[in-house]
Amino acid sequence: MRARKSAGIFAFVIALAGLLASNFSAPGLRIDTQEGIPPEAGFLARSYHSPTGETMLYRLFIPLGYDEHKKFPLILWLHNALARGSDNLAQISGTDYAGPHVWTTPEAQERFPVFVLAPQISDTKAWARPHANTPPVSIHLALEILDAVEKEYAIDVERVYVAGQSMGGEGTWMAMAVAPGRFAASVSLCGYGESWMIPLVAKTPVWIFQGDADDIVPVEQAREWVAALRAAGGSPKYTEYPGIGHQVWDKAFAEPGLMPWLSAQHRLPAN
Repeated sequence: MRARKSAGIFAFVIALAGLLASNFSAPGLRIDTQEGIPPEAGFLARSYHSPTGETMLYRLFIPLGYDEHKKFPLILWLHNALARGSDNLAQISGTDYAGPHVWTTPEAQERFPVFVLAPQISDTKAWARPHANTPPVSIHLALEILDAVEKEYAIDVERVYVAGQSMGGEGTWMAMAVAPGRFAASVSLCGYGESWMIPLVAKTPVWIFQGDADDIVPVEQAREWVAALRAAGGSPKYTEYPGIGHQVWDKAFAEPGLMPWLSAQHRLPAN
């Protein structure tokens, strides 16, 4: 049975939409933290408890015009390393503000009404690397949350996307690799996978962003990854910004073609 949202929540969201509309006037997709509007506005705060005993906090944005009789796309947002913690806030604020919020402005929602799901991992965990959680429990928990959200709301499973930056960029490849064929497309910023993933992820449409002055993730790594995807039959979009370092998200989420490209992607039919 679809979840019922109270009139109070919808009233808040409608009021928020009017407030946001008066503040977001820049062209394209560029957005920044707006004074007086907390980053958590419009995002439900939740906690997931797995059958095996793990817990993961997450935020969920529901489309402004949500109707349980229609199906809506969803973006799974994977945050960077700086957003790790237990506040259920850092993954949608600070350096991770633009990634989830670019889709939630009134203008964006009018063009592309989409859910945004933003889980948060603890300080000792990672989305893809072994670190302190081998195998990568975190990405499996995020996918379990996605399963639960798809059961609770009217989600268009043919238009579920994964996006992330830095450590979260690595996480996008892990998500696609452990759940091949699940995602319609990916937006991956300055984070790459391992060679074993290539056959599993190459055919999924992806837009990769990288700065050529990145001193954390070398541009050579990005170029080699893109070449490997293409050699495996993939057709990744690749945007490399000259003179830009690791914080490539400042430019990537301002790309006017990003939203039209992502919203046009549908899951490939099974072989």
